[in-house]
Amino acid sequence: MTPSFHALTVRDVRRETDDTVSIAFDVPADLAAAYRFAHGQYLTLRTVIDGAEVRRSYSICAGCDDGELRVAIKRVPGGLFSAYANGNLKPGDRVEVMTPMGRFTVPLDPEAARTYVAMAAGSGITPVLSILKTVLRREPKSRFILVYGNRTVDSIIFRETLEDLKDAHLGRLSIHHVLSREPDESGLLTGRIDRAGVAELCGTLVDPAGVHAWFLCGPQGMIEDARAELLDRGVDPHAIHAELFTTGIDPTRAPAPVPHPVVEHSGDAAHITVLLDGKRKEFALPFDGEAILDAAHKAGADLPYSCKSGVCCTCRAKLVEGQVEMAKNYALQPWEVEAGYILTCQSRPLTDRVVVDFDAT
Repeated sequence: MTPSFHALTVRDVRRETDDTVSIAFDVPADLAAAYRFAHGQYLTLRTVIDGAEVRRSYSICAGCDDGELRVAIKRVPGGLFSAYANGNLKPGDRVEVMTPMGRFTVPLDPEAARTYVAMAAGSGITPVLSILKTVLRREPKSRFILVYGNRTVDSIIFRETLEDLKDAHLGRLSIHHVLSREPDESGLLTGRIDRAGVAELCGTLVDPAGVHAWFLCGPQGMIEDARAELLDRGVDPHAIHAELFTTGIDPTRAPAPVPHPVVEHSGDAAHITVLLDGKRKEFALPFDGEAILDAAHKAGADLPYSCKSGVCCTCRAKLVEGQVEMAKNYALQPWEVEAGYILTCQSRPLTDRVVVDFDAT
């Protein structure tokens, strides 16, 4: 199903921490199927702030069986949408919400007895909360280990919810908080979730060989450290699932031109064809010009996107003809790249003709 926006009404705004709110939306009955989500997926929200359209993606924090559609939004310095959501959104407001997307998830089996491990930092808990709630509900024989990093106790998002879940699932859910700014807090680990911390986790809390799936969600450095340590310990790379929240890239800036391999072409511009919802849009794009996504929007194609940083994967499409160069890729898995998928927000043409298909799944 091609992702699409619908205006949803805000049903509830809940203050989770001083700088984080969770927002629940009313979903009309005729849109219930379109907004049915998998644990670990996200929503892209769209609104107009100071006369300009702003889009941001936020992970769903509700479990699949909670009966609600809810995201968490942490205010970040300079964040237009996060500041707006934390300070202005209220019940009854209408927000354009894209249908759920994302692959930070795994299939579940109600008969399975598995072990899952998640490592999250800060707002990285948001999709992990959806995942662990759903696992605990739908796989009653499985257990879940959460390692959650924050600065202080007060900054722990969903702290009470997590404690309630632990009490309700004794023996199946274990939670280990890691604090970087409160070393004297009794009973809690200190420092950050880095490579040394992951090594300690594997040596004391869990045997990596017995883990069915690992979920890593947080800043780039944490994910890279954790992945490297797990791979060195022989963990199957297909069992490691990562969702990147920060890369240091300014999402308001289009990607700058990057050097690319020399490819033979006959002119100064490529002929681009974009397929979406069975329709095609064709336009010319200079080889030293902007990314395919930006050019397509200027040509009148309403393509799905959110971050424009190569992180969220909303603009993913399949390259069916020609060659492109991707400036950044933080979202596509190796098998997707091998299968021909690209991030159109980061891709520029290398050949005279390029065809990308948003309808390919």
